[in-house]
Amino acid sequence: MAKLIIVSNRLPVKLQEKEGELIFKTSEGGLATGLGSIYKEGDNIWIGWPGQVVEEPEKQKKVTEDLKKENMLPVFLTETEIKEYYEGFSNETLWPTFHYFSQYAVYEQQLWETYVQANQKFCDAVAEQAGPDDTIWVHDYQLLLLPSMLREKLPDCTIGFFQHIPFPSYEVFRLLPWRKELLEGMLGSDLVGFHTYDDMRHFLSSVNRIVGHGSMHGWINLSSRSLLVDSFPMGIDYEKYAGIAKTEEVGRRANIYRNNLHAEKVMIAVDRLDYSKGIPQRLDAFEKFLAKYPEFQGKVTLVMLVVPSRDEVEKYKELKEEIDEKVGRINGKFSDINWNPIQYFYRSYPLETLSALYRMADVALVTPMRDGMNLVCKEYVASRHDQSGVLILSEMAGASKELSDAILINPNDINQMVEALHEALTMPEEIQKVHMSSMQETIKRYNIHHWVSMFMDRLSYVKIKQLSMATSYLDQATFQELMHSYESASSRLFFLEYDGALADYTNKPLMARPSEDLIELLQRLSSNPKNKVVVVSSREKDNMEDWLGDLNIDIIAEHGVWIKQKNTGWQTVLSLMDDWKNDIRLILELYVDRTPGSFIEEKDYSLVWHYRKVETGLGDLRARELVNHLNFLASNSNLQVLDGQMAVEVKAQEINKGKATSYWLSKYPHKFVLAIGDDWGDEDIFKAMPRNAYTVKIGNGHSVAKYHLDTCQEARWMLSKLTQHSSSEQASGGALMTG
Repeated sequence: MAKLIIVSNRLPVKLQEKEGELIFKTSEGGLATGLGSIYKEGDNIWIGWPGQVVEEPEKQKKVTEDLKKENMLPVFLTETEIKEYYEGFSNETLWPTFHYFSQYAVYEQQLWETYVQANQKFCDAVAEQAGPDDTIWVHDYQLLLLPSMLREKLPDCTIGFFQHIPFPSYEVFRLLPWRKELLEGMLGSDLVGFHTYDDMRHFLSSVNRIVGHGSMHGWINLSSRSLLVDSFPMGIDYEKYAGIAKTEEVGRRANIYRNNLHAEKVMIAVDRLDYSKGIPQRLDAFEKFLAKYPEFQGKVTLVMLVVPSRDEVEKYKELKEEIDEKVGRINGKFSDINWNPIQYFYRSYPLETLSALYRMADVALVTPMRDGMNLVCKEYVASRHDQSGVLILSEMAGASKELSDAILINPNDINQMVEALHEALTMPEEIQKVHMSSMQETIKRYNIHHWVSMFMDRLSYVKIKQLSMATSYLDQATFQELMHSYESASSRLFFLEYDGALADYTNKPLMARPSEDLIELLQRLSSNPKNKVVVVSSREKDNMEDWLGDLNIDIIAEHGVWIKQKNTGWQTVLSLMDDWKNDIRLILELYVDRTPGSFIEEKDYSLVWHYRKVETGLGDLRARELVNHLNFLASNSNLQVLDGQMAVEVKAQEINKGKATSYWLSKYPHKFVLAIGDDWGDEDIFKAMPRNAYTVKIGNGHSVAKYHLDTCQEARWMLSKLTQHSSSEQASGGALMTG
């Protein structure tokens, strides 16, 4: 049976040693809650670090056996790996960069190498458990390389990846020395998920500009497969938080806390100690608020919970000292004998205590400088059983995209935060309830279980879509069958696309002149009297004449406008008009003016805008604009717009390579037909072929071709083998890559 394997840096339990005994404490985290029931089903398993360094083999064996009963498998990390992979590269390189604090990022090669090593350790652990039909769901920034490592070992597995922290803009992400390797690691997935559309957009931009892969509607086409990038806002277990908040015990605690504070209004803020949480800025705003609105002095208290985190690290130690200093200054400045403006607690609290604090507070302050989602705001909303209360939320948190009924603020704008505090504390209760009930409906519907379901359903859809789009790799067995069909045929037709199938693309189109090896290959192939070889191209006829005119082959040029049979001159199959070119040329020239590095190529019956030399990203952007512009103009005309390899071409609608190849199919007998192409303009050729033809696409994008090869070098190798006369010679000369 196929199973689900969840992989995260930490398991949903934490290993602790108490009086010499190893015990496991269950995590209260959102991920553990959401996936809690799933990983315990059937043979499903959760793989991760158990939270403590365990070096003794006997202890490791015991921990492994205990966790196996709970459908978990530990990955044991060494002290060095924890220090360099987790605390080092993950939290001192990736974390600050992804949260837009790149000035704090550490770039050390040793940390990177340990990060690679740790990801490989996770890969080895997963590979031991995974079968070809299994689904693997990898989580978060500590394991960015894992998807591609798994893809290499388990090419047929279904792999999903979800990032729980923000993904920065290209301008920030490109500062990382290992930016390309990190992106390629993530691209090993079938589905890459983020909390927000902005994160998704930033990722797609970085992939395009650093790795060179474009995207369409979130789909990225790699040479071997397609993958999808999408957004999935993570929720909480709404019923759990709402249920706990309604209990008598929580209500009793809330009343006790409220009475002890001696304040008319209570605000709450809950954060982990981190510079991304905006704690100093929040304190500055609160101080300014008390000064600007002195009528609230003695009447409002901010309960501030800061959960300890990495305070032995210098940056965090400095942050802790700054917070302590600000809290002390504000309390010293405004407090009296009966009232402190800030009640500050530096510790973690159990869920019941948090729930009582949420229930007690009139206002929640969630004001991070940058956050992937931030579930504290959702926990507060779920805990408001009487639907009163106000949420002040940073627009830099992912949750702000869903909770538009909150008071949204820019955490860098202190004055705006001051006014938000005043608005929240003076908001009438009936308006509070309108906003709170709306937010509760949102987080009730889009809860943690909905998030899991949406991601898994989308992952299944991607796999089905991949299978429907995929062509079969032309492996050795298929080639043997093709070879046999070729040898037994008395007449043979070859349709070979020049660019991308016989020759690699170049930055300058005129530099793709055929090599001596290619000329020799075409001569050998066409010298057999049973063979009719037709080279197909979108290039100008004069270009093709110059390069291939002396060979014993036929040529189709300019998408089928011009054809040439050996020993005859060029001729057109159709009577065509080119009076549309002046208007279209003006548009293309406008895009050349706007796009340095682009240029126009003019053919007899088509115009081409090339952008191969344009800055990565800008060329794709302009091409999308141009295609939309031209498609609008072409909708009421007889023109067709082709979006090809780093080029946009406009031609007459009745011209296509398929119609041109049909001329040969109708004129010449053929017992064997082989057509090789590479881009979507060649799909017309594949569609025109007879049912028993061998159709081969270079690259593994969506195609009506029956087979694919990865490179034009493989295509040339195959054609070279066909020019040899015996199967035994062919078998001894090498083998195609097996797919």
